[in-house]
Amino acid sequence: MLKATFHFPPDFIWGVSTSSHQVEGGNENNQWWDWEAEEGHIKGGDRSGAACDWWHRAEEDFDRAAEMGLKSLRLSIEWSRVEPEPGRFDDAALERYRSMLEGLRQRGLEPMVTLHHFTNPRWLEKQGAWINEGTIAYFARYVERVVQALGHEARLWCTINEPNVYASLGYLIGDFPPGHHDLKEGLLVLRHLLEGHAAAYHTIHRLQPTAQVGLAHNFLVVEPANPRAFLDRTAARLSDWAYNGMLLTALQKGLLLPPMGTAYLPHLRRTLDWIGLNYYSRIHLAFDRHAPEMLYTRIVADEKAEMMDGNYGELYPKGLYRALKRLARLNLPIYITENGIPDADDDRRPRALLLHLRQLWWALQENLPIRAYYHWTLVDNFEWIDGWSLRFGLFELDPATQARKRRPSADLYAAIAQGNAITPDLVEAYAPEAWEHLYPDAGAPPAEEAAL
Repeated sequence: MLKATFHFPPDFIWGVSTSSHQVEGGNENNQWWDWEAEEGHIKGGDRSGAACDWWHRAEEDFDRAAEMGLKSLRLSIEWSRVEPEPGRFDDAALERYRSMLEGLRQRGLEPMVTLHHFTNPRWLEKQGAWINEGTIAYFARYVERVVQALGHEARLWCTINEPNVYASLGYLIGDFPPGHHDLKEGLLVLRHLLEGHAAAYHTIHRLQPTAQVGLAHNFLVVEPANPRAFLDRTAARLSDWAYNGMLLTALQKGLLLPPMGTAYLPHLRRTLDWIGLNYYSRIHLAFDRHAPEMLYTRIVADEKAEMMDGNYGELYPKGLYRALKRLARLNLPIYITENGIPDADDDRRPRALLLHLRQLWWALQENLPIRAYYHWTLVDNFEWIDGWSLRFGLFELDPATQARKRRPSADLYAAIAQGNAITPDLVEAYAPEAWEHLYPDAGAPPAEEAAL
C-alpha cells in the first residue's frame, strides 16, 4: 500500500500545554497545597514541592520548546500568587508572569494564558470557593488585574480549565478538594464556573477588544457497556449529556439543565471566541440502580482495551476525531488545548501521538475549524492526585535533581512540528508498529461510531 505524507495547514499551530501548580513549585497558598498535606489524598504520599521549578527557571524549558520548533505554549496564572489575600495584589508576582510571557514571545512562542486551572487561593477556599456565588465577582476582579498587567504580552486567553472536571472530581466523586459527594453542590459549582467564565470574557474584551477568549472543555467519550441493553444505553446517554453536553448547551443556548430544573442564563451566550478541547480517553458505563450519586452508572472495564499507565484510562485515538466532530457543531474555532498519554518508558507515546494526529488530520480534511494542537505536556509534572506516578512529558524529569532528559517522542513531535507533516520516514523511525493503524482503507475517513 502506498504510504502517503499527511500535510497540515500552513498556519497550523503546534504547541505544548502546562499549568501553574503542576510546574511552578512552591505554591503554598492554595487549596491544593493543603490537600496534598493530608494523608491519603495523593498517590504514594507525593507532594508537588518544587514541581518543575518554573517559578525560577521556566525559561530553560521555554528554550527546549523553541528548539523543537513549536509556535505556542499554554501556561496558567496562579491566582494565589497574584492575590495572596483578598483585594491585595502582588505586583512582584505579576512582574514574574510578565517576564515569562515576554520570554515566550522572544523565543517565537505565542502564549496561551489560562486564568484558572483547578487551584484557588486559600482565602477563597475558606469562603466556599465556587459554591459561593460571590466568587464570580472575585474572579472578575482578579482577571481585570491580570489583563491590565499582562494584556500587552498575550492575546489568547483561556478563562477556566475543565469546569466539568473541577465540579465532578471536587464535589461529586470527591477525589479533588474539597472532597465532597453532593450532586446538587456539583451542579451549583458548574453554574458558577460558567458564570465566572462569562464575567471574565466580558472583562477581557472591555480591556482588550482584539483578544481571543475561550475555555478548555474536557471531553470524555462515553459508551454503553452493553450496546444492546436499553438501561445501559440510557445511562450512558445521560452521563454523556451531563459530562460533555450540558456545559456546551449552556454556553451555546444559555440553558443549564440540571435534573432539578432549568436555569436560563442568557449572559452565557456569545462568550466564546474559540472552544478548547482536552481529550484523553473513553469509558464504558453500565446501569447501576445502587449508584444514584453517579447518575445510576458504574464503569465497566473493556478487557480488549489498551490501557494507559497507572490505569489512567483507555488509549482510544479515534475519540479525538469524535470529540472534534461534536465540538464543530458550535461553529467556533477549535484549539486542542490538551492531548497526550502517561508513558514513563516512552515506548507507546510515539505511536499514540501519531495515531491521534492521524485522527486530527482526518478532521482537518473535513474542513473542521481546528487551529492548533497543544501536547500535554512538555516536561513531566505533578499530576494532581496521581502525584509523580504518571509521566506525560516529552522530557523526563527527576523531581529531586530537576534534571531533564529528552525522550524520543520529543524528537518525533519536533520533526512533525518543523515539517508540518507526518511522513513515512518518521513513522518508520519512531513507531513502525503504527503502520496498519495509520493507513486503513486509504482515502476513507475513520468510521464514526454512533455518537451518543
